[in-house]
Amino acid sequence: MKRKVLIIVENAALPYDTRVFKEAQSLSTNGYDVTVLCPRRGSCRQGYEVIEGVRIYRHPMPKEADTTLSYLWEYGCGLFWEFIYTWWIYLTHGFDVIQGCNPPDDVFLIALPFRLLGIKYIFDHHDATPELYLSKSGQRAFLYKLLLWLEKMTYASSDAVMATNNSYKELAIKRGRMAPDDVFVVRNGPDPRTFKPVAPNPALKDGKRYLVGYVGTMNVQDGLDILIDVAQYIKNLGRRDVRFVCVGSGPELETLRGIVVEKGLVDTVYFTGRVSDQELLEILSTAEVCVNPDRPCEMNDISTMIKIMEYMALSKPIVQFDSKEGRFSAQEASLYANREDRGADFANKVLWLLDRPEDRKRMGEFGRRRIEKELAWEYSVQHLLAAYQRVFSNSQPTKGMAAPNDGRETPRSPAQATIHSEVGKQQ
Repeated sequence: MKRKVLIIVENAALPYDTRVFKEAQSLSTNGYDVTVLCPRRGSCRQGYEVIEGVRIYRHPMPKEADTTLSYLWEYGCGLFWEFIYTWWIYLTHGFDVIQGCNPPDDVFLIALPFRLLGIKYIFDHHDATPELYLSKSGQRAFLYKLLLWLEKMTYASSDAVMATNNSYKELAIKRGRMAPDDVFVVRNGPDPRTFKPVAPNPALKDGKRYLVGYVGTMNVQDGLDILIDVAQYIKNLGRRDVRFVCVGSGPELETLRGIVVEKGLVDTVYFTGRVSDQELLEILSTAEVCVNPDRPCEMNDISTMIKIMEYMALSKPIVQFDSKEGRFSAQEASLYANREDRGADFANKVLWLLDRPEDRKRMGEFGRRRIEKELAWEYSVQHLLAAYQRVFSNSQPTKGMAAPNDGRETPRSPAQATIHSEVGKQQ
């Protein structure tokens, strides 16, 4: 028998959550029996399926929230269904460890009763939730203090923490009082063997000479309103040769589309919504420059954005606001705009790159090399496995249990095998 893992992720569906899906695939490849529990979101509507050896259960979930009360309702429903499904999965498949992925920092509540049964808990820290709340509300009131308490309890309940970068590791050690040996940096790098440039499609430029690309979520803290200001600044300079194409979805998408119409930028800025992997690669491969307009704030300063490393994997030069982790990831692959500027400095740096093809090429090649040599997902797998080895280091395997890599997938009953299909990963 294999060590059995249950991964719970509350705010995104698999395989759309590419970090969690890569973790699940890597654990499965290295001999763990992996089940994932996530919400039904977007096109991921099936209640159960198996993708590349990973079982995925998807529970019902309300529409994504946009107010305080609707957030409480959304995540309250999420906890309810997680509780029901987790016990059913435990009785049906069993598991030796729960990996809880935030936000929010409430999955430890599901894990607590299982701790009494000897089940380990690993906290997979995706977002600094208190800072995320501040970036949206700017308030340090009751909800902020509640989020700090939930974070504190999450750390206290964890046998190990997987942090996405050194800033998050520092949070775990200083604010969470975790032992340094129990915190592992598992960066969210792309796989350059599959995430690589494809042939550009000039038609995507809609008659323009240049294309500026963006991929990501459309939330308040993601700064797409700033990017619209950048596009307007460039157009007001008399530049009619630049088109901005933004890939992704989120709560602010329709509002942003309305702003584009209101400002008369329909010929300059285009929001695609969610697209397939192939379409995403084609858009970004066609772009001369890629951008990250994340609004300067404490949350974005300490967070690592996967979009940055995806741009680098495609050999694209980047413009972003100066930030601690953004600079660590991109280094010479990016230009860094003034944090205090609303968009003029950002826009001028975009234009500087568009007018200098040799600099674009140099920066793009630097970024691709950095991914291949240091930041690709393959370099994170060893840290992922080390975190699991850490939580099991002081526990003995149960009777008949072999070390990882020794077993095959546990047979499922006909009822459990009703749905067994494979779908493509989404962005």
